[in-house]
Amino acid sequence: MRIGLVTEGGYPYATGESRLWCDRLVRGLEQHEFDVYATSRSAAQEERGVPPLPPNARLVRTAALWAPADDGVSHGRRTRRRFAEGFGALVAAAATGGDGFADALHALAGLAREHGGLPAALRSEVALRALESACRAPGAHRALRAVTVADLLDAADGLERALRPLSFDWYEDDTLAAADLCHAASGGTGALPGLLAKRFCGLPLLVTEYGVQLRARYLAGREAGASAPVRALLAGFHGQLAREVYAQAELITPGNTHARRWQERCGADRDRIRTVHPGMAAERFAAVGEGADGGDGHTLVWVGAFEPAKDLIALLHAFAEIRKEEPEARLRLFGMSPAGGCRGDAGYLAHCRGLAAQLFPDEAAGAHAMGDNPVSFEEIGSPEAPHTADAYAAGGVVVLSSVVEGFPVSLVEAMFCGRATVSTDAGAVVEVIGGTGLVVPPRNPRALADACLALLRDPERRARLGAAARARALELFTVEQNLTAFRGIYLELISRSPVRRAAEAVDADGEPVPFAHPAETHVPGRLTGAAHTPGWATAGTVKETQS
Repeated sequence: MRIGLVTEGGYPYATGESRLWCDRLVRGLEQHEFDVYATSRSAAQEERGVPPLPPNARLVRTAALWAPADDGVSHGRRTRRRFAEGFGALVAAAATGGDGFADALHALAGLAREHGGLPAALRSEVALRALESACRAPGAHRALRAVTVADLLDAADGLERALRPLSFDWYEDDTLAAADLCHAASGGTGALPGLLAKRFCGLPLLVTEYGVQLRARYLAGREAGASAPVRALLAGFHGQLAREVYAQAELITPGNTHARRWQERCGADRDRIRTVHPGMAAERFAAVGEGADGGDGHTLVWVGAFEPAKDLIALLHAFAEIRKEEPEARLRLFGMSPAGGCRGDAGYLAHCRGLAAQLFPDEAAGAHAMGDNPVSFEEIGSPEAPHTADAYAAGGVVVLSSVVEGFPVSLVEAMFCGRATVSTDAGAVVEVIGGTGLVVPPRNPRALADACLALLRDPERRARLGAAARARALELFTVEQNLTAFRGIYLELISRSPVRRAAEAVDADGEPVPFAHPAETHVPGRLTGAAHTPGWATAGTVKETQS
């Protein structure tokens, strides 16, 4: 079958797990054809270019959400009036949380399709007046009462970028309409093209979320320094969009229970949610996981991006407590290299280095020996750790100290390596680790230190937990289980959604005719051209047979 794979800022542009899971899916399901429709999030992604795709995939359309939009065509008075009505209803629903969002969104989509796009209209004075009216309307979020002209301009810019897929030329017969199924690799605005493909082309929609897109949008507004009115309005819009996407999707596949809870909170039907864990390449860690060496029993290892969400400050304070009772203990912090797609926060890294130097002055064994700090900041790809598996092999216990976490990739990698772990209860950590590691509350250095000490002092317990963790990871988080799940989901959705590609495939009542496009119609020949449909598959013959 032909799959329309819709991505936002991920495959095929991004590096790291955001790209790899799609790449593994495409390569693993080589019996299917994948048409990729991708939007990029930055100029850097565009400059890096697109790596070669596998033979069963082709990049059909791309779009840049970060770049200024083409103003497109000018609109007449009647079109402007229709736009004002639709956009006004949409932003009113976003501001108040009321009804009417879905109807307004689809009205704007139809208007954009009729007139070649709406980018100019979304930044027009008409749009700004509609935004102001929505902010002043009864029942609007209280943060919107303080809205200013600058806030309206910022909100209009954010909404234009979010609604830009309405103006894409992705919904014609030679694009998404030619697919059998649309698979959106993220929710929210990333799934908007899939939502429109279902509206215009009747394609079944599958939505996969390995991160919580709505939560990411909430945090992005604060991190970008947006004002409270802008954050409130955009949060209302993205919340309404998430509800509509979940309502229209045939099936939703979160990567973990943490994401599933967010989806249910946004109105997703439990009967249409099916958890599919991300598939990760276990063979990269086989040598460490199957080896007899359990790592240095005095060394704690941390792997990840140097950023505030990882709470290395708490980890360093916890290690200070550990050193008081285990003077030989060491802490090795491995950051991902830029090539790994995880640069981290340079300012936060500098702060952590400074704190480590303050807590642990260089120590020396004697008066004539060189001092050594028990905490080291290293990089994967360096001579000490050429590969990720080498970092996990360096210690006997792997620590995760995050206060915010989605699906903990580093934790699963440690499990593949057969390492005992100590983690904080954030995101999907408890779901992933099960009973094969120790879990403590976040932002609690004392609890983190006690758990680490318990494992450092008990090598037999470390070995038992490590073996159990590896067995659990091999059962739940491999590429094979991920491919098996999606292979079955694709077939299930297609079986429930007969294709609609030609007028002959629909009977007099507008219902799809089963087997209207049998396999033999794709064989080259005089009687099997693309436009040929066997007589027994026509609507009239089907009706006569049934009668």
